[in-house]
Order: sequence, then structure tokens, then C-alpha cells
Amino acid sequence: MPGGLRTDLYELNMAVSYLRRGMTGPSTFSLYVRKLPKHRGFLVAAGLQDCLDLLEDFSFEEDDLRYLGTIGFDDRALADLAGVRFDGEVWAVPEGTIVHADEPILEVTAPIAVAQLVETALLNRITLHTTLASKAARYVLAAEGRDLVDFSFRRTHGMDAAMAAARSSAIVGFAATSDVAAAQTYGLQVAGTMAHSFIEAFPSEDLAFRSFAEDHPTRTTFLVDTYDTLNGVRTAIAVARELGITDRVGIRLDSGDLDNLARAARAILDAEGLSNARIFASGGLDEFEVAELVHAGAPVDAFGIGTQMGVSADAPYLDTVYKLVQYDGRASMKLSTAKASPPGPKQIWRSGGEEGDVLGLRDDDPPAYGWEPLLEPVMQDGSRLRPDPPLRRLQHRFQDELVRLPTKARRLSHPEHVAVGRSPALAALTVQTQADALTRAGLGEPRGSD
Repeated sequence: MPGGLRTDLYELNMAVSYLRRGMTGPSTFSLYVRKLPKHRGFLVAAGLQDCLDLLEDFSFEEDDLRYLGTIGFDDRALADLAGVRFDGEVWAVPEGTIVHADEPILEVTAPIAVAQLVETALLNRITLHTTLASKAARYVLAAEGRDLVDFSFRRTHGMDAAMAAARSSAIVGFAATSDVAAAQTYGLQVAGTMAHSFIEAFPSEDLAFRSFAEDHPTRTTFLVDTYDTLNGVRTAIAVARELGITDRVGIRLDSGDLDNLARAARAILDAEGLSNARIFASGGLDEFEVAELVHAGAPVDAFGIGTQMGVSADAPYLDTVYKLVQYDGRASMKLSTAKASPPGPKQIWRSGGEEGDVLGLRDDDPPAYGWEPLLEPVMQDGSRLRPDPPLRRLQHRFQDELVRLPTKARRLSHPEHVAVGRSPALAALTVQTQADALTRAGLGEPRGSD
């Protein structure tokens, strides 16, 4: 779908007025998170690939224009919109990059009508993916190297959200997903076991286990807690021995006291010579519960993570904004209380040490030797500058970023936010632009007056 109508009405209202008045000068909009959720010490940028897909296809089809004519747009407006395409440029931080409040995740430069029209869709994509990637990253911290599998498909807020959860969680290190379509689309490992209904449908637990193992001998993980968990473990062992698959078997615990059950199950498995059998835990776990099991030494090899991650239950949205920072060569900013937006196209500088980041202007020099720029050009003249990077590269980027993140920001409980300073050039431009804005509002004197 080309996406011209994937916007809010007020974007169309503004775009039509811009076009009618010949306001075609280049504008730069900056998309960032104004304030982090209380329990987040960092965010993980994600969703760029979806944004670039949308921008490359952006246009208004004949059916779109006919519909707009029925809701109050005149023939002049429809004629102007008919030729709209995204032919601008985008700078962005690569997906998998850790970002903080006020740091642009992407910046769009295009004729102002076009840049305005794509605001809603870009915010939608970046907000969804970054929210989910940031939540999933907390599980990676909690699991301390144990495998994580995305089980969220059935609880996410729609099919698009399920795809986003699978991809975003993979970026931060989840080992697999239960979502078959996402696995196919993104080249992910797919994982799954069985439901309690499968066990209940057979005359006995033994027959259910045997049937499943006969049909899926290379990926047999038994769900053992339908009736009695430890009896289920023993039944699973008996079936595995009977079918000769003891070298590739696992059990899944989905309810009850997971710590004690995992220890008891491990003892039974080990006593029966199945020390290589893996124990998989699931059941609505949040990251704190995962961390508790890990810190307690519960013998759980992998976790299935569903609802809490798939909807980012404790922080289901981000305070993302898309602000005009330059129009036709003139820096721009919003002055609203607690919502002031820094002017000018930006660059983020990161040292890789304990120092906070520095937010500067795009043409700033680095603050010192060794500081790296995070924003990079990814689209020019409406086309990608390079193919989408492989998922493995995004995973490596996140892993590298996480290692360098200050410990205080990595904490699951009471994290501290990383300070983001501003370069002297950005600070000076902010003062100048604020004065100009007040003058244009009739609240100050023109610069240069006494």
C-alpha cells in the first residue's frame, strides 16, 4: 500500500496549505523521545527498515484522491497531492543502537509538505519497534546468557505488532520466535512445543507424549505440567527412553513454583542419566521474575517470553515527537513549557566511556578525539543509500553498545538516565533561535536592536 492515507487528517490539512502557497522549501524534522519511561535507563532504536520501506513507496493512488474529495478537499488540493512523492533524505542511527532522551533516532529533510505528511507513519513505526526492542533488552539483561524465545504473537496488539516483536527481540539477542511468518520473513530460528490442550485431547499423558515424539523426533520438548509436573517429567523420560531420543529431549514448565519445580525436575533428569536434557520455563514471566530465577540459580536453560514483552506491559508507549528544526535555511524550535525542541539538524557524539553523549549540530566537529557520530545518511532523493544490513550486524551492534553502556543505566530497578550534553554550537543556536522565535511571535525585539 503506497501509504498516502496512512496519516492524520491534520497532516493533510497542513500539507495542502503549504502546497497551495508554494511553500516548497526544504525542511528538517527530528524524531526523538522527549522523556524516557520511569523504569527505562536506555532505549534501543528500531523500526528504521519499516520507515524506509514506507518512504520509498509513499504516494497517493487514484482511489486515495477520490476519497479525499469526499471529505472536503477541493480539486486544487487533490491535484497538488497527486504528484507528491518522498524525494528527500533521511539520517538515522542504525537499528540496535542504544539511545537516550532528546537524541534523534532519525531526521527527515524534504519539502515541508512531504516531510509533514510522513510524520504520523514514522512515529508509529519507530515508537512500536523501539518500545518492544527496549523491553526485550531488559530480558536479555535479566537472563544473563540463557536463551530467550519470543512467545508473544497471541498477545500482541495486532499482526504488525507481532512481527515487530519478533524482529525487535531478535535484534537484542532473543534466540528464536514462535511466530512462523516472522521467522520466514526475517530469517529467524523458529521454536515451539505443544499446548495443554494437546495433552488433554489424548486418553493419557503417556500417549500424548509418545505421539508428539513420534511425529517430531528432532524437536521434542514435553510440556510436563498439565496434570502433575514431576509425574509428567517421569513420563517424558519413559517415552524418550522407549523411542531412543534421550539425547535430544527437553521439558517445559509453564506454571507453579518454577524455581522448586526446575530443581526437582533437574534432579530427576540427572538421576535418570539425562543430564543434557534442557529445561524450558514460560508462563507470563516479566524480566524481574527471570532475574530472580537466574540469581537464585534455578536450573532453567531457556525462557519463553510472551505477553509482558509483546505489549511492553510496564511501559507500553514512548513519548516520541517529530519536531521541525529547520525550514528553508532558517533554524526553528518550539518554546512550549517543558516541551522546548532544540533547533537545527543534529548529530549525536558518543565516546564509548562513562561520559554521557553530546548532542550537537550536524556539521559540528567531534567533542574530542575518539568520539563517534551515531547519525548517518541512509536515504537520499527518496532512495535507500545501501541495502538493509543483515540482522546479525544489528545484533552485534546492540551487543557492543550494551557492553559500553554505564552500569547505572543497565539496572533493571531504579536505573539512572545517561546525561546528554549539548555542544557549544547547538547551545548558541538555541539561544539565537529562541530570540528569533519570540520576535516573530511579537514578544521580543529584532536581533541587532538596542
